[in-house]
Amino acid sequence: MKPLLLWSDVLIYLLVLALCLFFLRLRRDPQTREHWRRVFSTRLGMVTFTLILVYVGIALLDSLHFRRALEPVEGAQSSEVFYNNQVTSALDVMLVGMGERFERTYSAPFALKSFAKENMKDENGLLYRDFPLLEHAGRHLSKPAERWADVVARTLWALVCGLLISAVLVGVQWAFLRRSSLPWYASWGTQTAVICLAVWLVLISRYYHVLGTDRGGVDVAYQSIKGVRTAVLLGTLATLIMLPIAVTLGVMAGYFKGWVDDVVQYLYTTMSSIPGILLIAASVLLFQVYIDLHPDFFSTGMEKADARFIALCFILGVTSWSSLCRLIRGETLKISQLEFVQAAHAFGVSHSRIVTRHILPNVVHIILITFVLDFSSLVLAEAVLSYIGVGIDPAMGSWGNMINSARSELSREPVVWWTLSGAFFFMFVLVLAANLFADLVRDAFDPRTGSGVAPA
Repeated sequence: MKPLLLWSDVLIYLLVLALCLFFLRLRRDPQTREHWRRVFSTRLGMVTFTLILVYVGIALLDSLHFRRALEPVEGAQSSEVFYNNQVTSALDVMLVGMGERFERTYSAPFALKSFAKENMKDENGLLYRDFPLLEHAGRHLSKPAERWADVVARTLWALVCGLLISAVLVGVQWAFLRRSSLPWYASWGTQTAVICLAVWLVLISRYYHVLGTDRGGVDVAYQSIKGVRTAVLLGTLATLIMLPIAVTLGVMAGYFKGWVDDVVQYLYTTMSSIPGILLIAASVLLFQVYIDLHPDFFSTGMEKADARFIALCFILGVTSWSSLCRLIRGETLKISQLEFVQAAHAFGVSHSRIVTRHILPNVVHIILITFVLDFSSLVLAEAVLSYIGVGIDPAMGSWGNMINSARSELSREPVVWWTLSGAFFFMFVLVLAANLFADLVRDAFDPRTGSGVAPA
């Protein structure tokens, strides 16, 4: 195989590295460590953070890309190795070929036959219409009536395997964390549930399509899992691009006031006056024209889709900073009039030191809360953009593309509901966990709650 490094892969590696450095820094900052302890001292904090880490872990596994080597042609004289244009990830390997078991068209969850009738021939060569058997579902059964008994038996076996794996992982963690006062048992329970669900999904999907298949015959559960990487990267990268712009302009406007404040207000007022969807759509389409005019820059279709994805993250970040900038400006205006800031001015402390030591620590709660909330809104925004056709490239897994394809499926009779349900479930869990975690962060860091950072 040949490793393949995409730009989005590099960014998610940097994201994981930043998380590791962040937790290492907590050990050296007692005040910040105490605030985060308040977040993780609740069972809800442990559960939601564990779920967020699960999504980040899936995104990381799906970012280890490589291309498989093609089998040599018989009689070929050259020893050169050629590689498949299809890009595979470590997650695809762990899913045991779930994305390679294609059907002809739609099939319902755990179905043995196709969802649509086709022309078929009997033994005498006569045409008739019926639901054909699926290629990769229930072929091991001798009788169709054995399906649910087989599903139950394999579910019990998957549950046993999942409990054994989770017992090993939880046992290792318990050996190191048993003296901790934090409610780790909530995280361990969540880990056990996630591991059992993952083992069950992988084992059952070898014999059935758990969430059915879409119009092209692709497993819907596989598509839903592949959409995790896109959602995590889009929400995180776009927010990280937006934060420096909003924080810098907001603090400058609130602290220096005067003409600096007028310029910043003009900028975010103008930005807020432009319809966001139209601005994003126009920018994405312009970049798509650039990609179409320079096909030599991309050796595979995945690289082209990745370039469009990075551009979308940048565009969303550049166009989403006005609301946070307005909040930070107002908070900075208030903090800059407090006694400890005025005392710093009287003692001749420099502007840069006042901003870094007195202003920024007291607006960090707004930054943290906005980071998590904007992450959730950007994940939902991707679905809206894909719905109007300017979102993620179809070559990349995306919940927005799944929801977009479900438009016509919901008008069918009978309704094809499982494509929308798969995307909705995974998106709902991620957004709900992020929002609940944001509430806990707000309670721990907001000075107005009585438990946040006190002015110093």
